[in-house]
Amino acid sequence: MKSLLRPYLPSIGQLSLCLAVSVAALFTTACDSQRIAELEEGVASEGDVKMKFGEPEKVWDGENGARIFEYNRQPAGAKNYMITIGPDGKMSSLRQVLAPHVFAKIVPDMPMETVRKMLGKPMKITPFELKKVWHYDWRYMDGPNTSDTKIFTVVFNSDLRVLSTESVADPALSPN
Repeated sequence: MKSLLRPYLPSIGQLSLCLAVSVAALFTTACDSQRIAELEEGVASEGDVKMKFGEPEKVWDGENGARIFEYNRQPAGAKNYMITIGPDGKMSSLRQVLAPHVFAKIVPDMPMETVRKMLGKPMKITPFELKKVWHYDWRYMDGPNTSDTKIFTVVFNSDLRVLSTESVADPALSPN
């Protein structure tokens, strides 16, 4: 009986990876929720944002002199935050950008830099040299539970322009 079940049981390594990803996602989410609750749009200053979130992974130029701070939670987390600091030094928006409604805005021929500015740093970049394409992957939550984690992939051509996109179940959380 044990040998019949063997192909359907996850390995210890798969279980460990699943547990590690789930714990990291829960820990990061809990800390971020507290930080977000303590920041108010139009009131919090750049200093307040940096005190709660630290130095940003990257600072992007925004519209009308605004700056966008990227706070990346990849590869273990499933969220990326973009916090806009207006020219007045106040936080004007705080967005979690790894979500289907944001992914829907990514269209063929869009430059990689635009996608990066929209989604933040990916968890993984995989080159497929023979096909001359690159896959950029982001882990995201597609529902309220950590078991609803998926991978969003953008495929870029050799000119680093979008060819296609897709979402699949996160293999780290799928034992089969």
